[in-house]
Amino acid sequence: MFTEDLEELVTSQQPVLVTGATGYLGGHTVSRLLDEGVTTRVTIRHEGQRENVLAALRQAGTDPAGKLEFAVASLDDDRGWSDAMQGAAKVLHLASPFPFTPPETEDELIRPARDGALRVLAAARAAGVPRVVMTSSFAAVGYTVKEDNHYSEADWTDPQTEGLPAYHKSKILAERAAWDFVREEGGIELAVINPTGIFGPVLGNRPSASAGLVKAMLTGQMPVVPVMWFGVVDVRDVADLHLRAMLHPKAAGERFLGVSGPAMSFFKMAGILREHYPAAADMLPRKELTIDEVRKVAETEPSLREAATLKGRVPIISNEKARSVLEWQPRDVVRTIVDTADSLIRLGLELPAPGGKA
Repeated sequence: MFTEDLEELVTSQQPVLVTGATGYLGGHTVSRLLDEGVTTRVTIRHEGQRENVLAALRQAGTDPAGKLEFAVASLDDDRGWSDAMQGAAKVLHLASPFPFTPPETEDELIRPARDGALRVLAAARAAGVPRVVMTSSFAAVGYTVKEDNHYSEADWTDPQTEGLPAYHKSKILAERAAWDFVREEGGIELAVINPTGIFGPVLGNRPSASAGLVKAMLTGQMPVVPVMWFGVVDVRDVADLHLRAMLHPKAAGERFLGVSGPAMSFFKMAGILREHYPAAADMLPRKELTIDEVRKVAETEPSLREAATLKGRVPIISNEKARSVLEWQPRDVVRTIVDTADSLIRLGLELPAPGGKA
């Protein structure tokens, strides 16, 4: 069904509108659409971002072949959205603020994430676009501790959970607002993708937060790691999941968790890197902080508060719904971690010489 529906979309020549095309997931998603022959329209905040999109596509080896369009629109402004939506077959709303450092106030993240999602949905509905697929996060699903540690699409993180980072709250409240809009306003379908930690090949000159983690490990910037278990999924598989949710009739009104398999820990990830890059063995983390040590350090180090919130538990995250409904088949997590590191090396990361440090 997926292949036939994709071919029909290609033949129609109607554009798929993608927000967040300058981001990590956005770059891979636009690349995949264009590689499939889908006419793709991306929103950029200003004309200067056009080259960023094109550079990422060149790095991915994707030729736009006359099927790439640009529209200027911002999540914090109504201007431009009506034109951006004109004639669109579907909308993939991937854009959302992601900080590399904690914001001064939670509202710096919550407001643009929530208001931007509502702005996109309203504009799509007004233009007669039948479906929006929105990127949320596992942050909106599994950051309230459950006794059995099992998580599925039925679960929601309580935004009042103690120690919950502002980013996680922004994802919860934006997704809640989107579902409320569709229920109250009607006239448009919504499907939501809730990926876990996204890893995989880097596009562009600025590594994603997850690729930055792999880089930090390989370069000796993380001699110790907190005890923390999390889901991992390949960025290419998340792009694929969005396309499947965009086209499958049964995806309307549904959430889909994106996770490749069993949970991963920072320490286990370091072990994978040590096995595949033995020259970097001395640079990789060799100690895992206990949960008590994590709690103590988190009192003064905001970056560890997420690990403290999770309390060292090992989440059991189901991808059964995506597999059974959308016939999604994610990559092996080890391959994803290695591909992340390989892409960093291609971009110039130097590993230590055998027997010594770089």
